[in-house]
Amino acid sequence: MTMTVHQAEAVANRQALRDIPLFNDQRLKLGVFGSNCSGGIIMSEAPTDSRITWDQQLRVAQQADRMGMELIVPVARWKGFGGRTNFMGSALETFTWAAGLAQATEQISIFATTHLPAVHPIVAAKQAATIDQIAGGRFGMNMVMGWFKEEIEMFGRPQYDHTARYAYGQEWLDFAQHLWTAPGPFDFDGQFFTAFGAESEPKPILSPRPALICAGNSPTGMDFSARNVDVNLAVLDSLEGAREYKRKISALAADSYHRTLDVFTYGLVVCRETEKEAKQAVQGIIDQGDTEGADLVISGLGIESESYQGVIDAFRERFVLGWGGTVLVGTPEQVTEQLAELSEAGIGGIILGFHDYANELEDFDREVMPLLRKEGLRH
Repeated sequence: MTMTVHQAEAVANRQALRDIPLFNDQRLKLGVFGSNCSGGIIMSEAPTDSRITWDQQLRVAQQADRMGMELIVPVARWKGFGGRTNFMGSALETFTWAAGLAQATEQISIFATTHLPAVHPIVAAKQAATIDQIAGGRFGMNMVMGWFKEEIEMFGRPQYDHTARYAYGQEWLDFAQHLWTAPGPFDFDGQFFTAFGAESEPKPILSPRPALICAGNSPTGMDFSARNVDVNLAVLDSLEGAREYKRKISALAADSYHRTLDVFTYGLVVCRETEKEAKQAVQGIIDQGDTEGADLVISGLGIESESYQGVIDAFRERFVLGWGGTVLVGTPEQVTEQLAELSEAGIGGIILGFHDYANELEDFDREVMPLLRKEGLRH
């Protein structure tokens, strides 16, 4: 098939995936996580100035952009978790959110988090290419297989078992990647999708596809990440666990699929002038924690997701504090030391949540970023 003029020009202007800031040479990549949802990553009634308004989304994203952070990642949520706070019950839809922030930022990679069972690959491929055009090649996708049964059932869809969800996800991604790369119409005949004369133009600026993240930490999830994505987002229980996890998934990617991927994690930052103040802030979050909501989340994860098996009980308080992620607490010097330990354990980056995103991100820029540069974690 002969390419049209616009197709030929688009091919000439495509960028290599590894050329975007997400893959720069910073020793520790940094980003923002969960600012688009009520509660962020904290399940608590502790007072905060964070609100799900567009003004605050712009303020956070543009601050992260000015700081030179590599990425901002939202949480895709169609339904809250109940409890006293109905955690994440108010959430901005992530593709629309990403398009708005892509226009308003300059260098940071903007991700949309995608529940694959909720968005058809033809629709998502077109959305991704459109936002990537707006972003000038800075768009990426965080891929979620759909573990929250009540949420998936809102769409009238069956909730597949864990293994089948990843089989569905693999076929979804295969279909989407063909849409991003095929020069003309094609037929697709799979277990989950059938299409005739499928096509999608324009292609993303990034070649051969947008940047991809996946947080699957079960054996099946690790295999999916090792085969497909650029960054695996890991839930960590210790520094030694981080080292072993990084070793295992890196070996899986190299040995089974002849490719490399990076490992990031996520976490809550509670940074104050003194250690006492930081610990008091943490205790305030715990004391007013939505334990009812946390129990609902943990129960659902235990039933519907294998990614957290074996660590759920130990993470009960950490779900209140930061969605089960790493918790960084202390003075700017102590937070810097904790980030350095993660880097030394082989973690390539961390996306951060805050109790008060807008104000505390500015504090982080003023108090912690200079120390990270001094320690050689950033330049």
